[in-house]
Amino acid sequence: MLDASHPRGGEDVPYASGLTDFLHEVSEERERQVATIARHLSLSLDELIMRENLRLMDLTDRQAQGDPDPMLPANIRSSAIRLEDLNHRLTTCQIELQKERSLTLGDIVHCGRAWMLTYPDRDRPEYSGMRRDDDVERTAVDAVIRHEEEGYAVESVELENRGFDLISRRFDPENPGVSVDVRFIEVKGRAGTGDVFLTENEYMTATRLKNDYWLYVVYNCASTPEVRLIRDQVRLRWKPVVTVEHYQAGKDAILRASEG
Repeated sequence: MLDASHPRGGEDVPYASGLTDFLHEVSEERERQVATIARHLSLSLDELIMRENLRLMDLTDRQAQGDPDPMLPANIRSSAIRLEDLNHRLTTCQIELQKERSLTLGDIVHCGRAWMLTYPDRDRPEYSGMRRDDDVERTAVDAVIRHEEEGYAVESVELENRGFDLISRRFDPENPGVSVDVRFIEVKGRAGTGDVFLTENEYMTATRLKNDYWLYVVYNCASTPEVRLIRDQVRLRWKPVVTVEHYQAGKDAILRASEG
């Protein structure tokens, strides 16, 4: 119990004993989060930029050697525009992250008190998709890996908190060291069918990576898994779930937008 006769109504006690330390912990955690996002962003966009640079070099080499392909000039322009867009996205994201680093936390001010309870609607059907089922998720990821291995090399980054689960690369058959297509894949599994939720990290990563971010929704994981591929997931018109920090897309939108 705080002493109400304290000059600041007892507020100095928790401030001195715990809240100042908490402020430092929050600041350090924010710096760690920004550093993680910056590292993963660099890994993702740097790979795309390198791939596009290699493609542009190949196209310009073909042009210099007199390749008669009538589409070559258009492909060179398209590749140059794509490269410019990727570099712009990288620069913009780096500026935004630097702004986040520059944010400072002010002094702690007592605004009120809250009694924290378990979310009362956690068992409602519309929120069931927010509860992770490890068996379903494992089945979903395995189904996606099998799907991608038909022409792609798959790398799992599930444990790295990048905002996606898999990196899938298709390599040039004439130059195995050069990837001609890269997909950053977030996998969502459901035992049957149902809505899909993204965490804030997944949603923001999808926004940054745009068309290079793929959402693979695997329905019927409890029976015969069915993989649904969605590119440009903004089409799903995600709705923020304010009660908890996730974003929701309906199953009908997923079925309409899927490409396979």
